Formats: sequence, structure tokens, C-alpha cells
Amino acid sequence: MSLSRRSLFASVSALAAAAALPRFAFAADAAAIDAPKAGGAVSVHLAAEQRILNPALRASTGVYIVTSKIIESLVDLGADGKPVPVLATSWEAAPDGKTITFKLREGVTWHDGKPFTSADVQYNALELWKKHLNYGTQLHLSLEAVDTPDAHTAIFRYSRPMPEGLLLRALADLGYVVPRHLFEGTNPLENPANTAPIGTGPFRFVEYQRGQYIIAERNPTYWRKGFPYADRIVWRVISDKSAAVAALETGQVQLSAYNQLALADIDRLRKDARFEVSARGNEANAFNNTLEFNHRRKELADVQVRRAIAHAIDVDFFAENFLYGTGKRATGFIPSNSTAFYPGGSFPYPYDTKTAEKLLDQAGYKRGSDGTRFSLKLLLVPNGEDVGQFATFIQQSLADVGIAVEIVQLDMAAALSTIYKEWNFDLATGWHQYRGDPAVSTTVWFRSGSPKGSPWTNQHGWQSDSIDTLIDTAASEVDPVKRRALYAQLVDDINRDLPIWFATERQFVSVTNKTLKNHHNTPRWPSSSWYDLSL
Repeated sequence: MSLSRRSLFASVSALAAAAALPRFAFAADAAAIDAPKAGGAVSVHLAAEQRILNPALRASTGVYIVTSKIIESLVDLGADGKPVPVLATSWEAAPDGKTITFKLREGVTWHDGKPFTSADVQYNALELWKKHLNYGTQLHLSLEAVDTPDAHTAIFRYSRPMPEGLLLRALADLGYVVPRHLFEGTNPLENPANTAPIGTGPFRFVEYQRGQYIIAERNPTYWRKGFPYADRIVWRVISDKSAAVAALETGQVQLSAYNQLALADIDRLRKDARFEVSARGNEANAFNNTLEFNHRRKELADVQVRRAIAHAIDVDFFAENFLYGTGKRATGFIPSNSTAFYPGGSFPYPYDTKTAEKLLDQAGYKRGSDGTRFSLKLLLVPNGEDVGQFATFIQQSLADVGIAVEIVQLDMAAALSTIYKEWNFDLATGWHQYRGDPAVSTTVWFRSGSPKGSPWTNQHGWQSDSIDTLIDTAASEVDPVKRRALYAQLVDDINRDLPIWFATERQFVSVTNKTLKNHHNTPRWPSSSWYDLSL
């Protein structure tokens, strides 16, 4: 099924017209007004496309915000932040931590009518998550087999202990399952289902017009009876931030998540009674502005140069003047809201241009006759408006200590390919997301061995045997006290060697039209299924 552009924009215009009407045309019981209503179309702002709609191959909120409504994971996070069943109904870990058994939901069908079984989980775990998923390759490094004794049991077997809490937290983001019968025997990276997905979720894929929109419709055979409430979700691709905020204010879209608007507009819309502007429902996704170094460049392979660069950039000034109070200087790669792992302390390279100049001189990079020591090429991943601002701030800051920086701007897909597949960069800046446990999506930035081309992994030409060992030891430690101590040591080691710099610490903000109900009611809501979202 597909919709014409005329049908699509007619429905969007109807939504805008409805939004312009008085909120209530007649008196009604308040409880009845607030009760979830079936029907209607939800329109969502999408600022950039990654040109892939398969979360089993690409772990990214830019993918989840679309595909988590179509494709489901084994578990998700409940309102209290703890794992809750989705395609898995229960789980049990062996005492030695090397075997974890999942019982799978019965009676679930794929959108093409075929049954969901343990064979699907087995294929995803071994062929997609372990081999290709950008964060799954490290998570499942010691995964040896997935046994399927029956159609609704999957037994994960590891060569080293896998902490149950780590695996469950990870699977909320890294446990999405796609149909084995569509992928087996194909090149999964080039499978047509990567842009026309089939899942088990509350909405079924309808159409993807690149650069314009993505549409999904209500799944009438969804396993959660009576859900979803909405008939359709339309993701409108609006890269221009002025156009995006105008679409929100006129009712053409009802939601913009993950800081996709201009920060000035986000701050302004806090005063608009039509919207909720909040970090609520984003608690599970702390994030950072990062600065990545290509260690193949001899200047950046010198830790003195990397430390000098960190000293040269006044992150406190940037946060205060550009982030509208939504960020602060990070002390390391574990954010302060990670109560289970945050080690405290302070970042060892405070803003100090004199120290930066001294370190560069000691490293042998004196200023030339024009005042320049050397030049670097900085690529940015266009996650949000502040990434470009941070790139410019880096450029201006490093010019003050004699490093010339050329900024290169590409679209999302091209930037990811250029940095992580072609390695054609000196510096790169974008966002990193912390997902509750360092082993989910963070330590993969430091550990060697990720497949070439995997976004947001260590593609930087940097490798440390001691760091690799520490990462693997911490990931397989089942004692939480010992795990915390190992990660505190890892923070110290990474801050010392500075292979990548996690500069800021932040939390995502969503702008939501109050005509939407049951939104942001879980800690990773923009990346959840929205089965209970209503108008």
C-alpha cells in the first residue's frame, strides 16, 4: 500500500486545521476528554536521514525514532527504567553467567503473516548483532551460540560471563529483531528490507520517499490487543530548522525529539502553552558532544597534542553561551546521572591556552612565520544544530593556539561513511549517547576490533592492549561493586590517553504538542514503540 503525495499532505493539512480549532467545542467530562482516543495520524519531525531503516544493523536514535514503531526488540525499559518484556516474556541467567535463556512471546506474526520464532532471534544474534551491529559486535564478542530447543526458547551461550543486567539493558537498544526468512542467504547490508522494513510492531511500513517522508500505518493484527491507538505515523523530513519550527507552530507536525530544532527555538517554545518542552522520557539517553582524533595523522597520534587541544577549548563558555543551560563540561565518558557507574572527579585538562601552547611546543610543533603550527580537517556529523556550532568553536579556539582547522560539512549518511568507513578525516565531532551501562554503546569507542564502517565505534587507528583487556574484563564481571571499580579505572585511563574526548554532558529535550497523549512515559520514549500514543 502507498499514499500519493496529495493524500499525504491532505491529511497533514487536515491535522493543521484541526489544531487551529478551539480546543473543545463543547463541555465534556474531563475523564472522557483525557481518555485515549483511537484513530488519527501523528506527524513527526525528522531532521536527517541515515538511509537505513534497520535497527538490527544500525544502532542510532535517528533510526529508532522511525523503526522502533515497526520492528520490536526483545525487551524495552519500563517507566521505572527497568527492563520489561516485549518479544521476550521472561529470562533466566545460569549461576556462572555464561548462559541466559529467553522465553519468547507466542502468537506473534511478522507483518507479512509468517510466524515469529526463536530461529529469528538466533539469526539476528549471530549474523546481524554479532557481526554487523555497530555496538553489538563488542557486546556479543564472547557469544558462541544461540540454541533453539523449541520455537519459543532462545538460549544465549557465552564463553565468558555475561552480566544479566548488562545484557537486558543493552537489548532495549541492541535487541531489535528482523525476519530471518527475508535476510538469510542475502547480503544483509544490501537487503531491500533495510529501507522497506517488515517487523512485528504496532505499525506497518507503507512508504519511504527519500528527502520527503516515511509513512507507517496501524497493524491490525498486533499482538497487544486493542493497540495501537493511532491509525498512522508520518515522519516528515525537514532539515531546515526554521521550516521545522514553523511546521510545529502551525500544527503540521506534533513532535520534534532528540534536540532536532534550533536551541533558541527550543528555549522559546518553553513559554508556548501549546507545547511540552522537556527532558522527560529521555532519562535513558544522556549524550555528549565529542571530539574524535584520527590517530593515523602523526600530530594527533601524539598524546601531548591531544591534551593541548583539550586545554585550548573552553567548554564551560560554550555550554553557557550556546547550549542554553542544557549542558556542562564532562568529567569523562560516564555521565554524572549514571548512579551505578559514575566515579566522580574532574576533567584533568581545564581550559588553559598557555598550557596548550607549551604542550604543542614540547611536541615539536612550533608556530611558523604565519603563526600556524599545522592544519587539520574537521568533519562534523550533523546530529543537531549545536554540532556545527561546536565545530566552529573548535576551529576558532584552535586558531588561537596556532592550529588551522578546515570544517567539512556533509549530510548524515556521507559523514558517517567518510569518517567510519573511509577514515578520511583528521578531527570529527558529533554526539555520543550513553545508554545506562558503559558496555552498551560507550566502550566500543575505545576497544579495537569493530568491523570497518561501523558508525560510532573505534575507527580511529588507536589501539591499546591494556585498554582492550580492561574493557573485556569489566564487561564480563558479574559483581556490580567490582564492575564499578573497573570502570572508574577505565575513566582514569581514557582521560590520561585521551583517544577520544567527551567534551560535554547533556540530556535530550523533546518538543511535543499537547494534543498528543501517553507520550514520554518511559525513559527512552522517542525510541520506543508508541503503541499507546493517542491524539
